[in-house]
Amino acid sequence: MCQHQSPCPAADSADRESARLVAHHPEQGWSLLCNGVVLFEDTGELLPDGRCIAPQRSRGTIQAMTTA
Repeated sequence: MCQHQSPCPAADSADRESARLVAHHPEQGWSLLCNGVVLFEDTGELLPDGRCIAPQRSRGTIQAMTTA
C-alpha cells in the first residue's frame, strides 16, 4: 500500500502509528495513515482488516475533583 521510500510500517506491526499521515480530520476526531490505519483522537485504532484496537489510555493521568 505504501509508496514511500523507505516504506511505512505495515498495519500489523507494533510501530504502525509512525506511518505517514494521509488525511487528518481533527473536527471529526480521526486521521488516516499511509498503511490504512485509522487513528482516533481517543487513541483507538481501526485496522484495514476491520480489527479494532481499544484506546490505550494511561492510568493515573485522570485527576478526580474533590470538594472542600
